[in-house]
Amino acid sequence: MRKKLIGLTCEGKKISFEVKVVPKWYEGIGLMFSFKEKASALLFEFKKPVRMAIHSFFVFFPFVAIWLDDDYNILDIKTVRPFSFRVLPSGKFTKLIEVPLNKNYNFLNLRRAKERFK
Repeated sequence: MRKKLIGLTCEGKKISFEVKVVPKWYEGIGLMFSFKEKASALLFEFKKPVRMAIHSFFVFFPFVAIWLDDDYNILDIKTVRPFSFRVLPSGKFTKLIEVPLNKNYNFLNLRRAKERFK
């Protein structure tokens, strides 16, 4: 998977972090079967706006899902618990970032993400 640097606005400041761009053939897998401390943030990109649910079957740790539009504006943020059946964003999106809640991403302070990323 190729890597990409993403910049999001948080509390008026731009925060950058590295994500792995998920190829089409890997979209159904995502963070499944990953080890918590070794998991990387994943970026899913779609050609057209979509509104689809995600799940966390076989993901043994919580992660934060960040839904974005084409211009990387945040549309919705949710903390996804392990083995959740269906997590649906509030509207259509073209990008999804899955960020594991591990020590690699502590600087984002994602446990209270909804308040921080506006």
